[in-house]
Parts: sequence; structure tokens; C-alpha cells
Amino acid sequence: MPPNSALSGPSLKSALSNKRKEPGPNDNASKKFGGRDGGRPPKRVKIRSDREIATQDPSLALKNGELDLQAFLNAREFEIRALEESMRHIKAESSTRAFQQVPRGMRRRTASHNAKRVPKRLRRRAIKEMNEDNTPTVVRRRRKPKTARARIRAETAKRLGILAEKKRKRKLKAAREKAATTSGSTPTEPSATTVTTVTTVTTRPPRPKIRRNQLNEPPKPKSKFRKRQAHKTWLPTHLWHAKRARMTDPKNPLWRFAIPLTPNEKVYRPTHRAQGEKGTIVWDTSYMSTIGLYGNNEKGVEQLLRRLGVTQESCWDERGRRWRAGTRHWTGFLSRETKLGRRFICPATIIWNPASAEEPQQQQQNDQQPPGPENDQAAEPERSQTKTAQRQLFFRVHPSAFLELFDELLRLAKMQNPRLYIEDLRFEIGSIEITGPASTETLLGILHPYYTKPDLKEKHADVFASLTSLTNPASTPPNSLLAFSIMDPRLRYPPRRAPTDSDDEKAQNKLLDTLAKWPADEHVRLRPHALFDRNVRFNATKLPSQKSIDRRKGAKLPGTDLEPSVADPPLPIILLASRPGNVAAQAQGTWTLLAPFKCIQPLWYSLVHFPLSSGGNPRFGGLNEARQVPFERGQPSFPFDFLGTDAGAQWEAEERARRKRDWERRPKSKRTAWDALDLGAGRKGEIGDGWACHLEHIFRLEEGARDSAQLSPDRMDIDGAPPAGEKDAKAEAPPPAADSLKLIQRLSKESFKELISSKTSPPPPPPDNSIITVSITLTSRGVANPCARIYRLPSRPAPQPPSSSAEVPASAPPPQSPSKKSRLPPDLRDQWLARLPPSSSARLALKGSKSKPHSNTTPSTTTTTSSSRRRRRFPPDADMQTRKRILAASLLAAAATPPPAPYPPPRPNQTDMGGHPLVPDEDDLIGFVTTGAFTLSEGKGTAVGSIAVHKAVEALQEARRGGGGAGRDDSEGRLCIVRNAGENVGWLARWEVV
Repeated sequence: MPPNSALSGPSLKSALSNKRKEPGPNDNASKKFGGRDGGRPPKRVKIRSDREIATQDPSLALKNGELDLQAFLNAREFEIRALEESMRHIKAESSTRAFQQVPRGMRRRTASHNAKRVPKRLRRRAIKEMNEDNTPTVVRRRRKPKTARARIRAETAKRLGILAEKKRKRKLKAAREKAATTSGSTPTEPSATTVTTVTTVTTRPPRPKIRRNQLNEPPKPKSKFRKRQAHKTWLPTHLWHAKRARMTDPKNPLWRFAIPLTPNEKVYRPTHRAQGEKGTIVWDTSYMSTIGLYGNNEKGVEQLLRRLGVTQESCWDERGRRWRAGTRHWTGFLSRETKLGRRFICPATIIWNPASAEEPQQQQQNDQQPPGPENDQAAEPERSQTKTAQRQLFFRVHPSAFLELFDELLRLAKMQNPRLYIEDLRFEIGSIEITGPASTETLLGILHPYYTKPDLKEKHADVFASLTSLTNPASTPPNSLLAFSIMDPRLRYPPRRAPTDSDDEKAQNKLLDTLAKWPADEHVRLRPHALFDRNVRFNATKLPSQKSIDRRKGAKLPGTDLEPSVADPPLPIILLASRPGNVAAQAQGTWTLLAPFKCIQPLWYSLVHFPLSSGGNPRFGGLNEARQVPFERGQPSFPFDFLGTDAGAQWEAEERARRKRDWERRPKSKRTAWDALDLGAGRKGEIGDGWACHLEHIFRLEEGARDSAQLSPDRMDIDGAPPAGEKDAKAEAPPPAADSLKLIQRLSKESFKELISSKTSPPPPPPDNSIITVSITLTSRGVANPCARIYRLPSRPAPQPPSSSAEVPASAPPPQSPSKKSRLPPDLRDQWLARLPPSSSARLALKGSKSKPHSNTTPSTTTTTSSSRRRRRFPPDADMQTRKRILAASLLAAAATPPPAPYPPPRPNQTDMGGHPLVPDEDDLIGFVTTGAFTLSEGKGTAVGSIAVHKAVEALQEARRGGGGAGRDDSEGRLCIVRNAGENVGWLARWEVV
């Protein structure tokens, strides 16, 4: 058969496998692209000789109708060799492209048509493949603008280039005339030497100004990036993050910073593994604010801290000696005094700078000298030096509450005598947070202590170097602190793994001994931390350029470490070890690295490139991952989960506006109709705003705020009533969400415990408009989303009155009148308690509560239920035949006596919601969920929310009364029902105060 006619059978598949169609004879694109016959250049033809495996006709193995065994084996051997050869060729030829060989984290969107987006090791191969494929490549210089804006920018750039060339020529002409005037000769064309001999005066970079009791300006960025930072500040690692993460909107920065939100990759599960199982995760948290406090009045510092809420006696007695000496840090909530009582500001970390070692010695010498005029005159200058000694503190707070804390510190500092001063150090000190099993290993590999002689090595550096086999920062003593100086990490780049002794028993014992004794607490000869010194911080920022370091490396053998020279300043750092509270002991802790703001970038580059012993490199996270890690540990995040603070109220108001905008952008057919939501039992509409955590609705603050907004504070009684139009406009305008939320205050966990454990009768009332932050765990199914509604269990109806006659039993209470808004079933509480899993401890408590007099089940119903349970049980010694007979009898009995159908049949969603219990009424609404999702660490849905204190106390008291007194376990009172906004089905959960 001729080859041209082979279009049937096996050859048809190969003919149709070429998906590209040949251009027609009248193709208009043939003139635009200069290919064969004027058409587009064809794509690279796949090497079919490698993809088609040669085979042999099976009929050749037959000889006279009989199988020739040797010929058959030779044919199979030929086919096997052809298969192996084809596999070997295809693997090396065109199975994958160059840009597909790049790891997922290094891939770029334009790598398929721009060879510069591929690493250098694959760039030559990428160019070759693009040439073979006739891929339309991108050349920036030859790209023509496609839009009007791009055309205007190109024309402007061209004009600026012409102006720059004219300016350069004018400078050359001026230099030529000046040289001619100086030498007295005629001006000639300037040579290269003439231009280069023009000297300029270079000065050192000025030390940044730090104003006392005033806010400081951010550092002046480079001219090429100045317009982009007009209304915000970049982090030291902004350029690195901008290529690898989703950043905040340039026109809508977060807390006046451009902050990375989340990496471009899918990192939810990798983040869960890195923070608790294997690896580590790092964040650039240089957006955290630092405030410095200093003064000569140590007693005044103590009074100021007490007024800020640091009132624990453990901070000011012998137990707080290490903290005040500068070897530990304190972390807790700061508060301020208001007209309504104490109001929380934000969580903060407070660090003391150790006092100089000469001060107590000098004071001891002065005390030992005998009194006399000569000794008094000699000791007078020494005493004056002692008086001028200062104590310094650092406050590390979240940027959302920085201004509030700064104003409060300024007010309290002015009240002290001698005077105290505060400094704005937001752009002086940066920070990096790192957590995970390999966090200590990573820091040991990049933080190399700085010392010129072995005798001058700092003690804290030795303590840190001894933590080689530490896998959890939480194993260190609580609130540990290490302060020492390190060398430039670029001198040891690329970083190498530090030797670990995890399998050595002797090294493990040495580590345990170090953690038990913790030599860093020996503050007898402890020097002040270098990070508190302004001059040391400024000198640390004068790092040599990368070119000079590369030049020094090139002069040495490859792999040789560079030793610090005179041009390499020491970098002062402070390491803070923290542990999560209220979680299991095996939960991972966190290292916080404080360093000068401009030194964060070289530290970051070494961190993300450190080779872990478990494989790979440390992962980086954004703001979403910074919320995910504490959420999986059952902890709230500030300010997102603290609505009882000003920063939390402001965040909630912004989130409400954003959710409302997103809801309004959707068409009506695609968005939730809040007014049409059916909650069952005749209830219609969502409670409060569906896009908000509407705590004001629980405390009825909207009505009071609206009434107060209608009354103008500037209008006097004699002015008369306002105009009708003005009155209507004020009545219609709702109060700002942030203002009404600021009337809500947060109650601490310790205060709530004292409130519920009080034995006074009646118990003390909780503060007005107070909420508590709780961690919620769903008992079985379901996932809670933000803005979900939290209900307490509905109350049981009042017990039936005793019957006056022995023959006529008391009737059940009459049903509610149809005029009422909701007609919930009387046994709704028992329906929800029946949803508890059998292994729950509250299920065991339920058995005793069902036999109480206030139970809503009648005796006949209880007897029938218990008898049916007894029928379903099999004798322990029954064989299979007996079990089958018992099972068949129970099925026939159930089929013979079906329950009577109610008449008239009830309307749908009156007693249940598709077989699911109805959610309680609005009176049982106690709070809202601020953060909720499926937690990988728990394997179920969890959430963090805020609930009203007075309703939570009522639920606990009712559970105790139902259980038989205050000694009864209140676990039933901690049960709640969570319903997502816009849904009519709730899920049973349990809350715990955090």
C-alpha cells in the first residue's frame, strides 16, 4: 500500500496525534509571521524516533507452522533492548523543559518565554529550547508599548535621557572652562583624566535623630524607592518578600507598613508541619514597635509600671529580681485607668537593661568610708556619678496599639520626679521570630559570637553555644533572655550546619544540667546590654558593602571563613525565649531575635538559606501564618481576637467595612439574604449584622449610642429643638462601629475565675459590658467561621406543679401563644445534650440529670426508652442464633407498633431543622467567633471568640443548680452551640477561657 494512503488502522492514531492544524492557503497570519509558505514558524517536532519503540512481526518466529523458539527469544530480546534504549533517550531528551526543572518555590510566571527568569545553571538550556520551539521571547529594550500609559512613560524616559545627556555635557564644559581659567590657557576638550581629578567631599552618614517624648520620622529611603514609601514604610526584607509573597495593598497599608500576608505557595499544611513536627518557620516582625524608657528614678519606674498594670507581686519581690536585673523578660497585658475602670491596652514585652557593675561596688565603697570632711569632699564627685546612672527599659508592643501606649507612657512619665523620658525606637530596632523543632539549630548555624580574644567572649554567648541539642525553646527557663554581640553573618555565608550531639548521652546530660542551672542568671558581673546603647546600634549599621566582602573572599581559598576585621563592627542582639501558655508541655516555643533595624536583612538571608539537618530550608511566613500558629495552639492573636481593646475594636470596624463591601459587590442572586434566613419555629432574619461580630447587640449599646448621638453636646437647653431635617439626619445616621465597640471592656482570666469561684451570696455582679476571650472546640462535626454566633444551652422550663389529686396528674404547661415570636420545643436542651459523643464526660453527667424532677420527659416515655435499650442488649453468653432471634423480634415489634402520626402534621422547621435541633433563641446568644477553621493539630473544628461575662456566669450557675449545688462540676455550663452567619444549623461545642 502506498504511504500516502495509510490513514486507517494504527497509523490513524499517529496522524491525529498532531493537534496543531496546518495553516490554510488563505491564512491572513501567513504574512505576519515569516515561516514556511509565509505562515507561523512551526513548533518543535517531537522526536518520534525515541517515542516509537521498534517491534518485530510475530509471524517471523513461525517456521512451517511451528514455533521457532530461538527466533522467538531473539525477537523478544530485540524488543526489550529497544524499550530500554527508548526510555534512556526520552529521559534525557524532551520529556521536560528547563523551566520545569526549577523547584516549585523558585518558579516564575514568565519563565517559559523569558530565559532570565530561569536560574543561571539552566539558562543556556532554556535559550536552546526556546530557539528550537520558536518561542516568542521577550526583550525589554525592543518591547513596544501597548497602552497609552506605557507609551507616555516611554516618551518621558526618552526625554529624561536627553536632558541627562545635556546636563552631563554642561558639566564637562564647566569643568573644561574652570581648568582653563586655573591654568591660564585656552579651554580645550577635557580628557578622561581631567574629569576624574575633580574631587568631592564625602562625609559619614549622619546618626539618626531620636527625639525625647516625641514621635520619630521613618528613615529616609533611597531616591528610587522614595515615591513608593510616601505613606508607608518598607520592612528591611521588603524586596525579598515582594517576589515571594502576597503583600498588603500599596494604597492601603497595614499599620503604616507594607507587610507580607502569605507566601505565593500553598503553605497551610507545610506551616502546620514546620511549626510542630519537622523544620522551622520564620517571620520578619520588624513592624513590631519598640519604646524606650529611661531615667535616674528607679522608684519612679516601678510606680509607672504599676500604673500600667504590672501589679503582680512576683515582679517586685525576690522572685522578680532576675527580671529587674536584666536576665529575664516579662510578657503580659498592660492597662490604663479610665472613667469606667481599668481598660486593657495590649500585650507587651518589657526588658530591663542591667545596671553597670561599677555602681554597686562604688556604693559599697562609699558606705565603708569613715565620715569626715576629707572623705566627703572626695566622695562628692563619685556620688554625683552614681546619681546620673540611668535605668533603661524596652517596651515591645504591637503597632496597632503603639500610639495609645506611647501617649499613656508620656502622661505617666511627666508625673514622675525626677523626670522620666521615653523614646520612639520603631525604626531603630527590628526583630525576627522563629519557631519549630529546628529553630535552635538554625540560630546556632548563623549567630556566631563576636570577640577579638577568647578571654573577651561574653558569657551569654557561651550559654547559647551550649544549646546544640535543644529542640524546643520552651524547654529553657520561663522568660529566658540572652544578650551578646555577633559577627556579620555574611562572613560565614553560605551558612553550614552546626554540629549536634543529639545521640550522645553525655551531651544530653550536659544540656539538662545547663537548663537546670542556667548560668545566664548570674548577674553579678553582667554588663549592660549593647542593644540599649545608641552609639553601638549606629556603628552596627555601618556594615561593609557586599562587594568588599566578595573581594576578601576571592583573595582566599574557596570555603575559607573570613575573620572579622576592623571594618566589621559587632552586631548587638537580644534573644528572647517564650512558651505558649495554657497548652501542653510539648508545644513548641518561640525565639525572638532583636537586632538593629538595618541589620535584619543580612540575618534574614542567612536564615532562609540555612540547610536543616532534617532536609530543606526554613520556611517563611506572613501575617496569616502568624495567626495560624497560635490558633492551632489554642491561643488568641492580638488585635484580631481582642475586641475589648481599642486596637481590637478598630480592627473589627475595618473588617466589618471590608465584609460589607464584598457583600454589596455581589449580585443579589449570589449573596446571602440576611432578612430571609429561616432559623425555625417561626423566626426569620439574622441576629445583628451578618458581616460583623455584633457584640453591641448583646449589650444593647446601639440604642444608647444612637440616643446620645442625637443629642448634640454643643447645643444648650435654651436653644430650643433642632430643625426637623437635622433631627432626622442624626436619627438615621448610625454611630461608628469603633466608638460603640470601645464601650466594651475585656475581663482577664484571673478575674473571671475569682468571679465564678466566689462563695458570697448573692455573688458579686460582673463589670458592665465585659467580655472574655475563649477557646472553642467542637465536640464532633462542623467548622466555625468568623462572625459565627455562640449560644449557651437553652434553659429548662419551670418544673411542673405538684398535683392536688392522686388520680389526676398535673398537666404539662400550655404551649406559648402564637403571638410570641418563637415557639421552641420544651426539651430543646436535652436534644442538644443528646448530641454529645458517648465518650464525653458530660455524657456521664447527663444520666444523672435525666432522673431529676425537672426533666421534660414523661414517665411513660422514660420507661419506653429504657425498655427499648434493654431489648437491644444481648445476653453475654448468647450464641449467634440467639442474637439473631432477639434482633428479629425487636424489629418486628417496632414495625408492629409504629408511633402515631401527629394530626394535623406540623409545618417544616418547627420542631427541628432537617433532623437537627433548632438553635436557641436570641436571649441565649452570648458571643461571636473572631477566628475559626479546621485545626490540623486537633483534627476537628476549633475557634477563638468573645462571649459576654454575665451570660456565661448565668450558664455556669444554672448548670450547678441542676447538678445539685456549687460543688457540682460545671462542665455542662461550658457547653455552647455555634452557628455560622447565614446558616440555620448549629453545632455543639465547648468553651474554655484563655
